[in-house]
Amino acid sequence: MFTGLIEEIGEIVAVDTVDDSLRLTIAGPTVTSDAAHGASICVSGVCLTVIDRSETPDGRGAFTADVMRQSIRMSTLGELQPGSAVNLERAVRVDTRLGGHIVQGHVDGTAELLSVTPHEAWRTLRFSLPAALAPLLVDKGSITLSGVSLTVSAIAGEQDPQQWFEVSLIPETLSATTLGALRPGQRVNVETDILARHVARMLRLGAVSENSVPTTEGNPS
Repeated sequence: MFTGLIEEIGEIVAVDTVDDSLRLTIAGPTVTSDAAHGASICVSGVCLTVIDRSETPDGRGAFTADVMRQSIRMSTLGELQPGSAVNLERAVRVDTRLGGHIVQGHVDGTAELLSVTPHEAWRTLRFSLPAALAPLLVDKGSITLSGVSLTVSAIAGEQDPQQWFEVSLIPETLSATTLGALRPGQRVNVETDILARHVARMLRLGAVSENSVPTTEGNPS
């Protein structure tokens, strides 16, 4: 479990193909400072498991993780090359404040950056929105883009021919994450709010109705 508050921007050191999966080696001194074998680290929004710790030639802490075919298909990790920048966050501790929102590191898909609108000290980014994800986003709701916890600042109307959403990035987010370097046409990993996904699933199965809401009436106290 993560919060979407990025701890550092890491660098891809190596990308190796292993059968139908990838093995990534990623430099990240902060996230590897206490990472043990089997630890979870969120890499640009995708939860990966540490299988090895190492050190780069210039002395930076690094870790290696496998990326299975499903994750490659659903995310941008398959596009990474040595030198690529990625957002990194360690799994949240139960004794820390939840500064962002609940992030699982299980992406729903990707979104393409359509436009960037600069302001005096911040930017508005507009992204395409796959039709399947449109019901899961609401204005002022939470969304995770490449591992970054953000608030939806605007969203397309239900009847708009192209679904889109916007987020507004403050200077800290622009400098402390990879989102500040995004250009139109580039993709980001998207994770919608877990609560929205659960409600949508229940509605599809017809589980949300007056007769299906559990009660404690009649149960012994």
